[in-house]
This record gives sequence, C-alpha cells and structure tokens, in this order.
Amino acid sequence: MNILVLNAGSSSLRFQLIQKKGWQKLFKGHIDGIGLSTCKLRGDIEKKIKVKNHTDALKVALSLLPTTTIEAIGHRVVHGGEKYHQPTKITGKILRDLKKISDLAPLHNPPNLEGIYACQKLLPKTPNIAIFDTGFHATIPEHAYLYGLPYSLYKKHGIRKYGFHGTSHEHVSKKAQKWLKSQKMTHSKIITCHIGNGVSVTAVKNGKSLDTSMGFTPLEGVMMGTRSGNIDPAIPLFLQQHKKMNAPKVDHILNHESGLKGLSQYSSDMRPLWAILKDPKHKKHAAVKRAYDVYTYRLALQITSYTATLGGLDSLIFTAGIGENAWYLRRDICAHLKHLGIQLNPTKNRTTIEGKEGLISKKTSNTTVLTLKTDEELQIAKHTAKTC
Repeated sequence: MNILVLNAGSSSLRFQLIQKKGWQKLFKGHIDGIGLSTCKLRGDIEKKIKVKNHTDALKVALSLLPTTTIEAIGHRVVHGGEKYHQPTKITGKILRDLKKISDLAPLHNPPNLEGIYACQKLLPKTPNIAIFDTGFHATIPEHAYLYGLPYSLYKKHGIRKYGFHGTSHEHVSKKAQKWLKSQKMTHSKIITCHIGNGVSVTAVKNGKSLDTSMGFTPLEGVMMGTRSGNIDPAIPLFLQQHKKMNAPKVDHILNHESGLKGLSQYSSDMRPLWAILKDPKHKKHAAVKRAYDVYTYRLALQITSYTATLGGLDSLIFTAGIGENAWYLRRDICAHLKHLGIQLNPTKNRTTIEGKEGLISKKTSNTTVLTLKTDEELQIAKHTAKTC
C-alpha cells in the first residue's frame, strides 16, 4: 500500500509518499513560503518555485511523485472540534462539518480543506482520511479541558480546550517510551515540547495526554513565533473598546504580529534571532534578548506546571524544528528547571543537532532529557493505513 501524506501549515505544505511495507519513504518534499517571493521546494528535490496558494502547491507536489498507484491519502487536519477525534474517512458531510469549525483554527483548517478538495478533484477514486491534531488529546479529563466560563458556552458552542500538534506529541511520546524501555527504564510521566513556529507542551502519562498548552484554538499556551500565547483576556477587549480596533485587526495582531516577532520587532525565526543574541553590539540585541528571555521563561513555566499534573516528571522531550536543533534554547529552558533535578550534558546537548537525536542529560540527572525527531507524516500514514 502506497500512502500520500499531506501536512499543510499556514504557509507550507509537507508531503510524503510512504509505502506501508517497512514504512519506506518513497518521496519527501516540503514547499516552504507559499505565497512569498522566497518560496522554495525542499526535500528530495530542491529549487526555488512560485506558488500562490496551497492548491498550486499540491499540484506541484503531485507532479513530482514517482509513477505509482496512490492507494490512500492521509490529511493532517488541525481541528476536529468536539465531534471528531479518531482517524476518519472523509465524506461530504464530514467536509461540511469541518468547514463549519474552520474559524477555530483559521491558520490551518482552511488550507487543510483546500488540500482535501484538490485531492478529490485530481485523485477522485482515492480514499481521503482525516487525521486530527486534536485527536491525541481526547483523553484530557473534564477538569483540565473546561474553562471558567458559563457551562452553557461549552454545551451550546463547544468552547473548551482541544489541544493541537497531537500527531507530533503522540509520535515522540511513543518513541520515548520505546527508547526508555530499551534502556530498562519504565518512565511513564513524560512532558513533550513541540517547539517550532507553533509551540505546544503536553503532559503524557502512560501514553495518554492529560493536559496540553494549546486550547480552544492554537493561540492559547506559551508564546510562539508570531502568536501571543496566554495573555490577560481583557486585553483584546481593551484594544477593541479603547483603541477602536475591530475584531479582525485584534485577531491579526494576536496570531501574526505577536510572539517572538512582536517582542523582538525583528523576526519570528529563531535562527536570525540567535545570530543577533551572539552579537552584543548588534543594534537589535536588547530587543531580541527581551523576546528570547520571555520565550524561554514561558516555556519553563509551562513545563513546571505540568509536573503537578503528572505528579512528578520522569522524562522531558524536545522536538520539532527549534526543539530538535536549537541547543542553546534547550540549555536556557533547562536552566530554569534546576529545581527538578535536571542536569544537561553540555556536550551531548550541543552535538544533538541537525537531525540527530538521543539522550542529552547527565547520568546523575533526576529527569531523563531527550531530543527526539518528530515524524508527523509517519504517524499520519500509520493511522491512515489502519482506517482504510
């Protein structure tokens, strides 16, 4: 069985053709910077390309795949709402339901749906399976997913915590359990940190999500690349009532102009920010350091809070683009966590970069710290194969 996996982000499209036998990856690509002049195709083939939207990106992706029969398509769908948790074969009714809740994940669900529509047009006989980012977090208990709002808002409108990046948290938590078992460790209290442009932290106990930092939408939680994360809920009201900003303007600020980008007034990309942090004489150094210090503090605070959720901490996992590669970020987050008995091995932490993974804590550390490479596409493929 050959499975095409589509993972559409706000300005990117990751695609892989995966063969179920041995879970071999036949082709891998990443169209990065959709709609931008800097758009590039990365992966097995690398070149500069020009695509206007996700539909154009998908057409490019399909044109690059080796000639073979695609027997199923697994789609990452960020938000499944209150109704959809399990991997689901897509029908007209399900598409209509997902369209209704697109405003819950406005940066992701629309391109997710666009990819599905394009597949239905270009590969009409191939089954499409939706794998929900929110699915892994369906085990979060009521006391953790409810907000301190009138209960009627939950019952009538489904306003509650859902959580996101579920396929990533599921993949790395399972990988961590397998790794720990091979080392004759039976750790069950794990915190996974998915740190990319979007950031989320999850408390996993015995393989199940007990709580996660993102909530009703992907805006809640720790500070991110362009998202604010948790703020006083009166701030949007203040901006609307006293600064005469309309709702779309406030939404744009919170989702696109905040986080690292907003505080540094420079970039949401950690790589150029780190280059400035290393140069104290740079004119943007003070602003970037301000943003970086808030970023690492908020992450450490979230991690610490989940030790209460789990009743302790056995293992801390860093994953995703920044989590896997930014050794300095892991160092500075863990510097806030010394009270947990965390001790990083500086050499292992610094050399576990560029796709490598493994143990980065000292043998004397009370908590095992791992850097693990996430593979959301593989996790989606496995769920797709089971659902077909």
